[in-house]
Amino acid sequence: MRKLCVFANAAWEHPLIQVTATAFVRRFGRYREVVQRETIAVSVHDRITGYFVSTQAFEELQRLKAMMPVALAVDELDQTTLQALADATMDKRHAGLDALMD
Repeated sequence: MRKLCVFANAAWEHPLIQVTATAFVRRFGRYREVVQRETIAVSVHDRITGYFVSTQAFEELQRLKAMMPVALAVDELDQTTLQALADATMDKRHAGLDALMD
């Protein structure tokens, strides 16, 4: 069964089709061509379990993912960064904020 769902937003303006895993396996050669124009959502028991995307779409997703900020726990920081944080001082213009830390 093939369902057509179209998502249009700034981050992802690629049409999306949904196919069952069985149809995907049986017609992989066809979907290999279709994926150049449309992203394919693969479902099992009416639940999407994965996506088949073009090389260009995957590379764009990787590029966007690499641009996302990363939060690290203190124990994940290297010694140079820890020392730089320890040595950092607040600009004197913000001295009034020290009272909020008490």
